[in-house]
Order: sequence, then structure tokens, then C-alpha cells
Amino acid sequence: MFNTELYVIHSYTSNESFPQERMAVSPSGFVLTPLSKADANYHRPTELKVFDDTKAGVKGLVDAGITEIPRIFYQPVEDYYCYKLPDETHHQIPVIDLDNVHGNPLKRKDAINRVREASEKLGFFQLINHGIPVNVLEEMKDAVRRFNEQDTEVRKQYYTRNNTKPLIYNSNFDLYSASTTNWRDTVGYISAPNPPDPQALPEIIRDNLLDYSIRVMEIGKLLFELMSEALGLNPNYLNEIGCSDGLAIGCHYYPPCPQPDLTLGTSEHSDNVFITVLFQDNIGGLQIRDQKKWVDVPPVAGALVVNIGELMQLITNDRFISVAHRVLAKKEGPRISVASFFSTMAFPSTKTYGPIKELLSEENPAKYRETTIREFDRLYRANGLGTSSLPRLKI
Repeated sequence: MFNTELYVIHSYTSNESFPQERMAVSPSGFVLTPLSKADANYHRPTELKVFDDTKAGVKGLVDAGITEIPRIFYQPVEDYYCYKLPDETHHQIPVIDLDNVHGNPLKRKDAINRVREASEKLGFFQLINHGIPVNVLEEMKDAVRRFNEQDTEVRKQYYTRNNTKPLIYNSNFDLYSASTTNWRDTVGYISAPNPPDPQALPEIIRDNLLDYSIRVMEIGKLLFELMSEALGLNPNYLNEIGCSDGLAIGCHYYPPCPQPDLTLGTSEHSDNVFITVLFQDNIGGLQIRDQKKWVDVPPVAGALVVNIGELMQLITNDRFISVAHRVLAKKEGPRISVASFFSTMAFPSTKTYGPIKELLSEENPAKYRETTIREFDRLYRANGLGTSSLPRLKI
């Protein structure tokens, strides 16, 4: 099932000679050398650093023309095939229509009921008639593609692991802390609470990021209204306690993978936010875990995917559930998605969050201690993607 041929990434300069058996040098400045699993020369931290130093991301590997993926991208067999069953993994992900929920009480009530049911039982749903025109979604997708497919030397200027930069472009935010590396590059932008000077953003994607972030913020605020009502609270409750104060946009670029069965586009994880609003293209690959089955979240034309984050599970005292999900690597591509994360994340704040007192009772006591969002984010990022903050906050 698995090809045992592995590779070490080597940096390369134009005046360096290299053995004939090595693969061709990429424009990004690295070559790959065959490596057996028993080769003691393989040292993961070193290979991660060399890969990172190319500043070309996974896209750079594809540009190099590789036919077998480097060892740093190998997923443990149990991680990839855990819960993997035959094709009986097609469940209906709820599709909720937001058409005229502001003006029609009956439609609003129906949307609230469906949001409640999906948030309590599945943690995922899709939105249609959400207000963002299809052409705006497509233009956002095209901008992500343009950024990642521009000249490597231009793209490398923005490659950074400094989260204070106006635009954060890199491969795997947790490259050095996670146990495995995902087949994915990302462009990140913090839209709120403190947006950067727009002129600091690269022109090739600037207007799309600014426009999209305004539009998705409106959707987020509406969703928090509907969720507040679904919880039996005042419609403004979740917005007023700060659930829509922070917004980060993550534009993911998943290049075509020559060996998709050996890696993942995104490892299994749940999100460390209140909610995530996702636009995905038509390639597919997003899956959620439903007990011991992986369930496909099929693309719906013009729809947005919404998933409940761990912060929302915490403040609702487990009433709304944050569900593990992942993205498969694919031979087709690139796959492009734009994830909008509602949280202030690492932004300094002393504001604390715990289970909403109006939802508690003697029969339903608080299950979590209070925490700041910054602490929550730190716990989540400590050991890389896939680390849940919730167990460490249990009372």
C-alpha cells in the first residue's frame, strides 16, 4: 500500500554540485534525495528548517516537479486511516436559507430552529442566500490563486512566522510544534479588532481581503444573533459579549499532491474560535468526524460552511458542539478555501469567558472554568493543530 521511498530536502545554491540521482533543482532552491526509512541521517527538525527556509511552501515542492512527497509530510498510518470506512460516509449536512430572515418572522424562526438543531447535533451546517454574491466569492478565490501562483521570488517576500505582520504567508502555522506537516500553504490577515494599514497588504489580494472581510463580518454578526435566539437569549447577547470582536481570514492553498494517501491537507482538529465561516471551492476534501465515521462536506455552489468552535462550546456549556474535521490531500488542485475565524485569538485582553450564566442551573452546572481568549489560544497552539483546549479547562 505504501511506497517506502522517502526523501530528505536539501538546500542548494547554483554553484553547488549534486549527485546525478537527485531530482532536478527547483526555482525555489532545493532538491530531494532518496532516503530509506532506516536511514539514520533523517532528522525531522533539520528537514523542517530547510523546508521553511526555502520560503516557497508546498507550492515550491510542486514547482520542483516532485513525484514523491518528502518524509516530513507523512501522516502516521493510524491518523489517516483511523475511522476510515467505505463510502458510506455521505450524510446530509444541513443547508440553512438566510433569505429575508430580517424581514420575515416565519423565515427567521425557521432559520433559528435549524441553526439550533445543527449546532447541538452536528456542529456544522451550510448557508445559502447569505448575502455575498457568487462573483465576490469567485473573485476572492481567484485572488488567493493569483497570490500563490505569482513569481516565487515575489511571493517569498511575504513569507513570515511573525504573527504581528499585516499579512502572514507561510506553510503550516505549527510547522515546528506539530508532529506531522500538512500539504497546505496559507495567507492570513487579521481584520479585527485592529486591522493593519490597507497599504501594507500586497496589491494582488488587497481589495479582495478588505471587501470580503467586511461582508463576512456582517454574516457573522447575523449568525450570532440567530445563535443567541437559539439559546433563548436576547438576539444581541453574543455580539454584546464580544463574539464578533475579532476576525481573522485564513486563505488556504492546497496544491495537487502526487501521493495524497500518505498525507493530509489539514490534520484532524477542531477550531479554537467562536465560529468559523468557510468558503470552499468545488474540489471537495473537507470531512467532519461523526462518531467513528468521516463524513464528507460536499461543496454546494455559492454556499458557505459554518462550524461551531471550541470557544462557543465552552460558553454554551457543551450545548453547541465543536466537531473534529480535516481536509484530504488530493491529486486534483489546487484546492482553495477561505476560512473566516471569529475570535480575537492572541490579541491582548483581560476579558474572561466561561459558561453563560443564563444557561446554567442546578441540573446543568458549569463544566469549564473561565479563561481569556488569549490563554485559550495559547493552550490550543502549544502542541500544534489538533490540540483541544477544552479538556484543560474542565472543572
